[in-house]
Amino acid sequence: MYEVLLVLYLLVAIALIALIMVQKGKGAEMGASFGAGASNTVFGAGGSGNFLTRMTAIIAVTFFLLSLMLGNMVASDRAPADDFTDLSVPASEQPRNNDLPPGN
Repeated sequence: MYEVLLVLYLLVAIALIALIMVQKGKGAEMGASFGAGASNTVFGAGGSGNFLTRMTAIIAVTFFLLSLMLGNMVASDRAPADDFTDLSVPASEQPRNNDLPPGN
């Protein structure tokens, strides 16, 4: 299950990057308002902005949900660290600087 979600996560990330790169920036609206290239778009003069924005939002939400699911799966699979389970036993003493052999 983890591997399937990881592959899906990778595909969603690539799709999100592609959708963001396809969209026009805010500065590109000046030329588009005078009709430059509006007739050559696939979705019509005003339809691509809403479609691409909506698809980006859907894929971004999917990306975050997959991130949370994968993070939860990894966190639940790990065993807790046993370093501080029994504090009644003293730790081994660390050597001091004057206890080290010469040359170290």
